[in-house]
Amino acid sequence: MLVAEGLGYEVGGRTLVQGVSLTLKAGEVLALLGPNGAGKTTLLRLLAGEERPSAGRIELLGRALEGYGALELALTRAVLTQQRELSFPFTAYEVAFLGRMPHLQQRPEGPVDHARTEWALGEAQALSLAARLYPTLSGGEQGRVDLARVLAQEPRLLLLDEPTNHLDPKHQVEVLALCRRLAEGGWGVVMVLHELNLASLFADRILLLHQGRMVALGRPAEVLCPKRLEAVYGLPFALAPHPSGRPWVMPLVQSSYPVPSL
Repeated sequence: MLVAEGLGYEVGGRTLVQGVSLTLKAGEVLALLGPNGAGKTTLLRLLAGEERPSAGRIELLGRALEGYGALELALTRAVLTQQRELSFPFTAYEVAFLGRMPHLQQRPEGPVDHARTEWALGEAQALSLAARLYPTLSGGEQGRVDLARVLAQEPRLLLLDEPTNHLDPKHQVEVLALCRRLAEGGWGVVMVLHELNLASLFADRILLLHQGRMVALGRPAEVLCPKRLEAVYGLPFALAPHPSGRPWVMPLVQSSYPVPSL
């Protein structure tokens, strides 16, 4: 579905991404991990076609990404950005319905568009918010409505930048479980995460980045090694068993980070 080879990106004399290669198959969830400034969002923007790489190439469904027009791209992939601001007094339903706009460029809206919008709100656990004004929602509620908007596009590829941001643990798990279900239905999903263990539980593969470079790419058990995580995050980690059989990692607090005693 998605192939990137030797991606590099420079701006203002700074190299933000260098030598990144990856593939994504339909039905797969790929998590991008790494500390702040590692290049995760920049890489996602390159894969989305929002920025053009300084080096390397990207293919989407067997075609060069730069060969897609804006409308065709909007019908093929959807992007949930990290910064999502909307001050107009739209209802949550109207915001989610914006995801249908690419489908309405050559035909009037119809019942199917409203059905897909309701489906998207339901999948994002946001249907109960439909009549509320978007600016009055909490950050987590807005995030779920924004997720519904990109689902309403009905893309084949979903690119999500920190989709669990502002969400409580229950909704974090629900969003990532939704990503798994969508992948099982044939969608491809690439998501930027900071929660290492949620990535371990829900991703098929993990790409670990540091200073714009690939550190590791593979299944969670292959990537989430304590020594590798310590080298990337500057903090020691311990590995623990999880009932799922997937790795569960925990930061080890050093004496320089005092923890109050119970």
